[in-house]
Amino acid sequence: MVTLDVRPQLLDALSALRDRVAAARFPLPLAGAPRARANRDELLAQLDDYLVPRLREPEAPLLAVVGGSTGAGKSTLVNSLVGRRVSEAGVLRPTTRTPVLVCNPEDHHWFSGMRVLPDLNRVWAPRRDTSDDIAIPNDDPARVLRVETAESLPSGLALLDAPDIDSLVADNRVLAAELICAADIWVMVTTAARYADAVPWHLLRTAKEYDVTLVTVLDRVPHQVVSEVSRQYGALLAKAGLGDVPRFTVPELPESAWGGGLLPATAVAPLRTWLLQQAHDPGSRHHVMGRTAYGLLDSLKARLPELAAAASAQYAAALRLTAAVDAAYDSEHARVRGRLQAGAVLAGDALKRWRAFPLDCTAAELLDALAESLAALLLCSVTAADERVDDAWRREPAADSPGLTERDPSLESVEHRIGLAVRRWRRELEEYAEDEVRELDRSVAPDPEVVAALVATVLLGGRRARSAGEGLGERIGAHGALRLRDRAGRLLADYVDRVMHGERERRLAPLDALEVHPEPQAELIAALSVLQKER
Repeated sequence: MVTLDVRPQLLDALSALRDRVAAARFPLPLAGAPRARANRDELLAQLDDYLVPRLREPEAPLLAVVGGSTGAGKSTLVNSLVGRRVSEAGVLRPTTRTPVLVCNPEDHHWFSGMRVLPDLNRVWAPRRDTSDDIAIPNDDPARVLRVETAESLPSGLALLDAPDIDSLVADNRVLAAELICAADIWVMVTTAARYADAVPWHLLRTAKEYDVTLVTVLDRVPHQVVSEVSRQYGALLAKAGLGDVPRFTVPELPESAWGGGLLPATAVAPLRTWLLQQAHDPGSRHHVMGRTAYGLLDSLKARLPELAAAASAQYAAALRLTAAVDAAYDSEHARVRGRLQAGAVLAGDALKRWRAFPLDCTAAELLDALAESLAALLLCSVTAADERVDDAWRREPAADSPGLTERDPSLESVEHRIGLAVRRWRRELEEYAEDEVRELDRSVAPDPEVVAALVATVLLGGRRARSAGEGLGERIGAHGALRLRDRAGRLLADYVDRVMHGERERRLAPLDALEVHPEPQAELIAALSVLQKER
């Protein structure tokens, strides 16, 4: 007999592992990201909906989830096992949209709360004999679990009629997979016409992989071919390593033709007897729970490293994207500093203004021209950096995400931001010039704007601006000119650094917002290691 290990240390380790799985993110569109996200969601569903609640409360009733393809007759089967209509069945497919859980009234408290399937809202009410659906909240019908009670279903066993696993409605398929993850027993229903379909076989192989308690039902089998179809189905199960899975066959009967009636009790008696034995025989009950629970625990040894590897791939890709941005902006930043040192700003209109100063050009006009030339240099460098980033990212599959490649039209433009920074630099430069002029012990002080224009020309003009330094010394003295030049030089370098760093950070902001960090990989492996030790 298998006894569930419910020690607090094991439960704590399992809860910690669950939190690490929930924290794992796979936002970058890598080849393995969809699979990693699906595996994480499936694992979370199994932990939240089955494993943790089962280990915390092993005395709770067994839950058998009835799943299968569209038109397999799941609802009719559940209704027939219970002995009355509790789940809507019919010819229109898919019929089962809202999952229905039915249990004995004595077991109602186990499922009315959020012990299992905590993400589903509960609704329950007496079921009318008409075909009208029960009133369900309008906000999100797919996230509702209807709980029914039936005296005809003995206590200790609950049945759950799940949506079609191959439903045309995506939400139904997701919900069906989630519900199966909450099961002590997986009851997979297929038909004589569709027993070889790929979708149910995927779930059968998944059940084998996790070593869960599984039973299959071959439904709606014409009596003329019962033996042949059963033999072929059995051969397929054996070939898949599922030859020891209990199999039940339900013949095609008039009651199942339109999905609206109840099958005779004799048609479902073997399956009902088997389910009740699992629930009421202590040895069978412990075997069912232990096999499913420990099968899922054992599966973590392969599934957690796979998630960790996917998390590592995400972080490696994020590092590559970040490195491309850093390399592009570092290169352009160095180029800007080199151009400033070479006096590249004093060119074009700015150079014409300087040559005309002060006879045919005012200090304000010279400052305007220098500011425009500086802004143009910065804009050119930022644009070049972004183009290099775009080129590098085009070779990275991880960058193929709208959040990384699309610019937000509501944000201010690069040109606007750089222009604003240059205007602030000019204003502070003029304030520095005013400070120096106030320090002069002269009856007639030079114009602060002229001083600002000269120091700006010195900083931005390179060799062409040698005479600007001489003019600056004549107006505020050699010491004052040296002091102002040093202060203004640090100010210019600071503003250039701010612009380049700010644009780099803006380019990285969408990537940073994805919060791809190195910790998940190590945390997943560490959580698995702790769990293994506690086992």
